Amino acid sequence: MFGGAVVGYVLGWNFYLVAGGWGFISALLINQVTRRRQVGADAAIGIVTTASFAFGVALISRASHFTRNFDAALFGNLLGIARSDLYLIGATAAIMAVAIFFLYKQLLFLTFDPEVAPAYGVPSQWIDTAFALILAATIIVSIKIMGVTLIAASLVIPPVIARLLTNSFAKILVFSTIIGALTGFAGIYASYYEDVASGATIVLLSAGLFVVAMLFTLLKPYLTSWQRAGDAGRRAAVVLPPDVDMQ
Repeated sequence: MFGGAVVGYVLGWNFYLVAGGWGFISALLINQVTRRRQVGADAAIGIVTTASFAFGVALISRASHFTRNFDAALFGNLLGIARSDLYLIGATAAIMAVAIFFLYKQLLFLTFDPEVAPAYGVPSQWIDTAFALILAATIIVSIKIMGVTLIAASLVIPPVIARLLTNSFAKILVFSTIIGALTGFAGIYASYYEDVASGATIVLLSAGLFVVAMLFTLLKPYLTSWQRAGDAGRRAAVVLPPDVDMQ
């Protein structure tokens, strides 16, 4: 989105239209490159996003008088949210929730088995396009407030934490939403009292929760085995005759 945002500012065009169109085309390009099989999704995302970001930075360096306008796009301005921004975010969130509700089964099938899904009648190309549009719309309404760095962290870290806590796809959607909202709420308050940048505080708080979730996942098998051993010991103590010497 950043490259499109810079183009929109330089040309004096509408920010949301240019950034949205740019992001949507980038998302489609990533999908098309990934479908070639020779290039993985991670590589395609890395190439397209870094090239787009670099293009925006190059334009800024050529037109230095525009530099000050992109502080919010880069780092976010969570404390500068206007009422119109809230209305726009709320409307977008409602539309996205409805879209996810109706496309849930297709998205689920396509996410876990993209090769078999078309054989069962799932229009994979159309679903990919719809998901790219959903993602682009979400980023468009958030980029001025959250910034490039915070948006990337908000899209990645909460779902990863939720994935460590559950194997249910539906629960991952719910948990990631709750985790993202709670970290944002707590991060704002922490940044206010600690006098630290709000975006960075939210990202660091999310990263801290990820570490806690990862440690819990690593220690869970040991805790389970210890609990089973304790239960077995208690059951053995119950069945032993009272005159048996435990030593």
